[in-house]
Amino acid sequence: YRDGRTDGMMEEAFRRVSREEIFAATGIQFMQINSLYQLLAMVLRDDPVLKVAETLLCIPDLLNYWLTGCKVSERTIASTTQFLDPYRGQWAVDLLARLGLPTHILPPIVEPGPVLGDLLPHVAAETGAQGVLVVAPGCHDTASAVAAVPAEGAHHAYLSSGTWSLLGVETQAPIINAASLAANVTNEGGVCGTVRLLKNITGLWIIQECRRAWAAAGRPLSWDQIVAAAGAAMPATAVIDVDAAEFAAPGDMPGRVRAFCERTGQPVPDTVGALAAVVYESLALKYRSTLARIEGLTGRTAAPLHIVGGGSQNRLLNQLAADFTGRPVIAGPVEATAIGNILMQMLATGALASLAEGRNLVRRSFEVEAFEPRPRPHRDERLGRLEELT
Repeated sequence: YRDGRTDGMMEEAFRRVSREEIFAATGIQFMQINSLYQLLAMVLRDDPVLKVAETLLCIPDLLNYWLTGCKVSERTIASTTQFLDPYRGQWAVDLLARLGLPTHILPPIVEPGPVLGDLLPHVAAETGAQGVLVVAPGCHDTASAVAAVPAEGAHHAYLSSGTWSLLGVETQAPIINAASLAANVTNEGGVCGTVRLLKNITGLWIIQECRRAWAAAGRPLSWDQIVAAAGAAMPATAVIDVDAAEFAAPGDMPGRVRAFCERTGQPVPDTVGALAAVVYESLALKYRSTLARIEGLTGRTAAPLHIVGGGSQNRLLNQLAADFTGRPVIAGPVEATAIGNILMQMLATGALASLAEGRNLVRRSFEVEAFEPRPRPHRDERLGRLEELT
């Protein structure tokens, strides 16, 4: 999905329908990777696949189809396409028609949590899994991860930390207005009737690509080695906008970070530790600015910040998140997506009565680690620098 075929597709979409109208119809953050621009690229290239296509299924919906023969689209994954009307929970067919996109290939929408059916006979025979029911959980991985956040009450924030950093809160209805458009946030479907008001932030992708480049250059490093080097090099000497376009595609990421710093008149990090420190601190600064915008949209303070997913194992980044946001951080569980999937299966089959009960079960089942905010000199100055860069 990071392929260059969608270059220029957002601009082409805005020539057909204004940015404001697209956001009003979908409430989804504008990102070049969205299915809306993938499909538009296919239309403009007269892709022969579209001429024979019968049904468009997102990957989890496709897996469910292979297991059950049921062709439906679960709401949480459907919402991320930028095809869905978040108020009605149905495809925004009028918008798609104005954009020149086919709508006959879109399947019915289902809410997260239904039993789709039994395994197909040939699947059951091949696997030996007789009598197994297939449930559509929160099929978007972040929807399942957020379901597993071990939160109490409704005023927490969550950060699903991995290749992407998805930071937000749960709401009962979408927030679609001029302020949320200006903040470029997203109103994605959540489980149990919730909306995930969040921001997609480029997460550990940058450091993952740096690690790959260092290994290719003959310097393989473990994650522990990179984190230790970053901690020793702090405070960082520069700030980058992790969402800048030059960091989106694979490639020489260390060179791109250094080039960004040079272009913006900042000291250029010349060691692994110095460069990693720039990336980690810049991520934590982005968390602070994003959380402030989301709190402004909801009118409430969000605390604590729950960090789940693979990135929750990075204790340095967890502490930086606490320090820069000024919020207590609770890190864990790591396998939140799988856990949230299981919770939705338990809800579907009656083993759990509510999402709150499921989260209570998560709190009792998995260890978490707490991080309290600590003073960070020049925090506000660095935040101001980030605002200048974005």
